Amino acid sequence: MQLLYDKLKETMMSVLPIVLIVFLLSLFMVDVPSDMMIRFVIGAVCLIIGLTIFLLGIDVGMSPIGEKMGQSIVKSPSIGFILFLTFIIGFSVTVAEPDLAVLGEQIADASGGLLSSSLIISVVGIGVGAMISVGMIRILKGIPLKYFYTAAYALIFIICLLAPTDFIAMGFDSSGSTTGALTTPFILAIGASASALKSGDASEKDSFGLVGAMSTGPIIAVMLMSLIVSIDLSDAGSTYEYTQGIIEPYINAIGPTILETLASLLPILIIFWVMNHFYFHTEKDELNDILKGIAYTFIGLVLFLIGVNQGFFDMGHYLGSKLSEGYEAWLPLISASLGFVAVLAEPAVHVLGDQVEEVTGGFIRQSLLITVFCLSVGVASALAMLKIMIPSLQLWHIIIVFLGISLLLTYFVDDLFTGIAFDAGGVASGPMTATFILAFSQGVAEYLPQADAVKDGFGIIAMVALVPITMVLLLGLIFTISMKKGNISENETEDE
Repeated sequence: MQLLYDKLKETMMSVLPIVLIVFLLSLFMVDVPSDMMIRFVIGAVCLIIGLTIFLLGIDVGMSPIGEKMGQSIVKSPSIGFILFLTFIIGFSVTVAEPDLAVLGEQIADASGGLLSSSLIISVVGIGVGAMISVGMIRILKGIPLKYFYTAAYALIFIICLLAPTDFIAMGFDSSGSTTGALTTPFILAIGASASALKSGDASEKDSFGLVGAMSTGPIIAVMLMSLIVSIDLSDAGSTYEYTQGIIEPYINAIGPTILETLASLLPILIIFWVMNHFYFHTEKDELNDILKGIAYTFIGLVLFLIGVNQGFFDMGHYLGSKLSEGYEAWLPLISASLGFVAVLAEPAVHVLGDQVEEVTGGFIRQSLLITVFCLSVGVASALAMLKIMIPSLQLWHIIIVFLGISLLLTYFVDDLFTGIAFDAGGVASGPMTATFILAFSQGVAEYLPQADAVKDGFGIIAMVALVPITMVLLLGLIFTISMKKGNISENETEDE
C-alpha cells in the first residue's frame, strides 16, 4: 500500500503542474471550449491513475524481468546469441512504450497519413534493438563510452547529410520518445545487472550508458528509412481534427486501446515465458508477483493512453494554435515554463538524481541535478519554439552545437559521467514531453505562416533530450576537476 501511495504522489507531481499552467492560460490568455476543458480534466485523472498503476507494475513486474534477462544475457557463451536476444528484447520493449505510441500518432497526423504510426513504431523498434545489442557488446568488451558515442553520432551526422530535412526532427524526436516510462527502467535494469557481473571500477562505470546507447538507434533507423522509402512530405497536410463530445470519446477508445496495449505487451510476455522456461526457473511466489506486475502495467498503460489521446492532445494543440494568434512573442517563455515544470515533476529524474548523488558521494546532490535539468529543459523548450518562429534557425544548427560540445566533453570526464549524461537525456523526455508539450509545438507550427507542421512541428523532444546531456557533462567536468584538486577523494564517492 505504501508503494502505491508513493507512486500516486510521484504521478500527481508529474501531471498537476501541467494542469495548473493550462488552467492559468485558459483563465488569462485563451478561451478554451468547455467540452475540451472537461475532457482535459478527465484525461488528467486517467493519466494520474494510469501512470500510478503503470509505475507500480514496472517496479513489481518489469524491472525484475529486466534484471533476470540481463543476467542471463551476460552468462551466455555465444556472442551471436547475445546479439539476437538483446535485439529481440530491445524491439519488444520499445513497441510497448507509451511515449512512442503517442509520437507515432502525431507523426501520422502531421504527415497527412503518408507515414503510419505502425511504420514509425516498427522502424524505431528495429533501431533500438540493434543499438542495444551493440551497447551490450560494448559493456562485455569494455569499450570506453566516449569512443562508442563518437562513432555513433559520427554515423548519424553522415546519414543526416544525405537524408531529407523533413525526417531529421522526426528521427531525433523518436530517439527521445523511446526512453519513456516503460523502456528506461527496463533497460537500466538490464544494463545494471549485466555490468554487475564485471569486477570493481569497470562495473560501476558501465552501470550507466545503455539507455543512451539505445537512443542513437531510432535516429539511425528513421534516417535510413527516409533514404530507402521515397516519401515526399513537402506537400503533406495535417489531418488533425479536434475531438467532439465529452464522455463518448473515452468510451469509444476503451476497446481499441485494450487491443493495442495487448499487442504491445505480448512480445515481452512471450520472451519472458520462453526464457523463464529455459533459463530463469522462477519460484512460484516470485512468478506470481511478476505476473501481478505485468497486469498492473497493462491496466495502467490502457488508462494512460486513453487519457492522453482523448484529453491532452487536443488541449496542447489548441493552446499552441490560439496563443500563436495574439501572444506570439510570449511563446518562448510559455514553452520554457511548460518544459521547466514538466521535467521538475518527472519521477525518473528523481531516480537518476538519487543514483548520481550516491555515486558521487554527495558531491553532486539530487537538488543540484534537478535544478540543472529544469533549467536545461526550459532552455531546450524555448529554443524549440524559436526554431518554429524563425525560419532561418534550423534544428541541425542547435543539435550540432550541443552535440559537438557534449562529445568533446566526453574526452575530459570519467566514463561514469558520460554514461549518466547520455542516460539523462532519455530521462528528461518523459510522458509530458511526448504528449502535451509536443502537441503544443504542433499547434504553433500549424498556425504560424512561416512554419511547417512536419519540418518545424517536431524537434522539441530532440532538444529536451539533448541539452541536459551537455549540462550533466559540465557537472561531470566540475566533479573531475575537483577530484584532481583534491577537493573530493575517490573514497568519498564510495561512501554509501
